[in-house]
Amino acid sequence: MLQVYTGNGKGKTTAAIGLAIRALGAGKRIFLMQFMKSLAYSEQNILRGFAPQLELRTSGKPFFIAKEGMLSEEEQEAWGKDIVIFPPGKPPKDYVALISAGFAEAEEAYCSGNYDMVILDELNPALFFGLLPRERAEALMAKLREQTELVVTGRNAPAWLLERADLVTEMKEIRHYYAKGIAARPGIEN
Repeated sequence: MLQVYTGNGKGKTTAAIGLAIRALGAGKRIFLMQFMKSLAYSEQNILRGFAPQLELRTSGKPFFIAKEGMLSEEEQEAWGKDIVIFPPGKPPKDYVALISAGFAEAEEAYCSGNYDMVILDELNPALFFGLLPRERAEALMAKLREQTELVVTGRNAPAWLLERADLVTEMKEIRHYYAKGIAARPGIEN
């Protein structure tokens, strides 16, 4: 099956990791690729040594990105040096190459038959920002294997992916303390 966890609410990666834990409990083997994330998140500390049946890989840089016009001047100032802004359709080439290499690794893992579940965490934003071409992701979706669950997470899931998925869960934000200026906290958001 193809599962997609998307939406503006918190919990997409958390849901996928919970699914991985459940699968491990059933004796399954998991490959987890985290796109657009460096080794800076708390869950990675435990997942890297959690179980030999879980392989965690990352393909990201230690900053966020945005297309020109997405953020107000105030938002840009608040992000400071932690964000790279690029013209629409022209994402940073080094980031495109990094995501491409990570996707190739995930594709190889999926097609190998060595894993019962492959999680493509934050693939949706990589597609949204043009870091990975739609055609490349669609080619992987065309290879769906009956014995391997494919899980995709992240905001801004494209319509074509939602239509193709067997399960779609949208996390809807009702309220978030970020609006009060509370930053991401270790062990909760990062």
